[in-house]
Parts: sequence; C-alpha cells; structure tokens
Amino acid sequence: MLLQAALSLALLGFGPQVDNPYFPLRPGTTLRYRGAEEGKRSLDVVTVSGRVTRIAGVRCRVVRDRLYLAGRLAEDTTDWYAQDRAGTVWYFGEATRELDARGRVTSTEGSWRAGLKGARAGVIMPAHPHVGEAFDQERFPGHAEDRFRVIRRGVAVTVPYGSFRALETREWTSLEPGVVDHKLYARGVGLVAERSAQGPPERLELVSVT
Repeated sequence: MLLQAALSLALLGFGPQVDNPYFPLRPGTTLRYRGAEEGKRSLDVVTVSGRVTRIAGVRCRVVRDRLYLAGRLAEDTTDWYAQDRAGTVWYFGEATRELDARGRVTSTEGSWRAGLKGARAGVIMPAHPHVGEAFDQERFPGHAEDRFRVIRRGVAVTVPYGSFRALETREWTSLEPGVVDHKLYARGVGLVAERSAQGPPERLELVSVT
C-alpha cells in the first residue's frame, strides 16, 4: 500500500519549485496580512524559505507561518508544499505550535505529515481551477480534514496591498461543523483575503509583499 502510494506520487513528477499563478512560492518572499481573530487584532506573517525538505519521498518547499494576536505570537507553523509537473500545488503537511502568553507550547493539534500515520498529501491549488471543482487540502482523518471548492472567478477585491480580480474558494472541515471560510486568490500574488462566511467572525487582508 505504501509502495503504491509512493509510486503514484513519483509519477506526478513533484518538485519544490512552486510557480502556480494563484499560489506562487518564491523563496525569500514575505507576505503580511492584517485582520481580526478571536476578537483580537491579528497579524499573519508568511515567509517562503529557501529550504527544501523531503516529505513522503518528495522534495517540498518549506514555508513558515506566524500568527500574532494582539501583538503576541500565538501560533508558529511550518508548512510543506510541492508542485507536480502539471502545475497543481500539493500540501504535504504542517508542524504547528500554539503558544501561551509566555511563549510556551500549549498544543500541536492539527500537525500532520504525509506518509505518517495514514496521512496523505492534499491539493492546495489546482493547475487550472474551474468553478465547481472540490478538493481535499488535508487528509489526516480525525486531525486535519480541510476541504475547498472553487466557487467564483474574476471577483473584484480591494485590500491594502491593491485591487485585484480574484479566484474565490469556499473552505470547510467536518471537524468544525458550521465553520466556513471564503478565500480570494489573485494571479501572480496568491492569497489576498480571507473572510468567515459562517462561524466565529474572522478576516484577513494582504497588506504587503516583500
């Protein structure tokens, strides 16, 4: 079974160079988002590193995602991505740490890694997204089960970083019934905005790319 999965991944021709126009990962790039979560001001800092690590036999790009709430680092996550030869970006897992006010780790729930304990890589962005298509982003039953559907294209959106025509997705998980988020992706940039559609009110908007 594991051998078959490894062979299937190998046939897709994965690599750490991610240039999908809706989810580009250029090493050295830092994206900063501001918004609100849990009733607090939020700052999300996403840094695409020059590092590459091997997950389930695939060389993946390493991305660091740091979430600050009311000025305090609340979550520090390392994500792993790879792109297949067709241009689809796959998500190979994350190592996440939730932190208390003293910087101590309080939880690593939600962490997963493709190839371990039954977890499998999911799709983060298809090569050619079409309205109505749905994908599993995370495939670690009982721990990480995010899914998304492409719902609109050419959506006008303005954030502090600029104005765009974006691809809109609807994201949910069976682990949090009643919670639905909408995300907006702009060509050549990636994620530019995230807004809750159901559940606790949250929002995130891109403010800078360096």
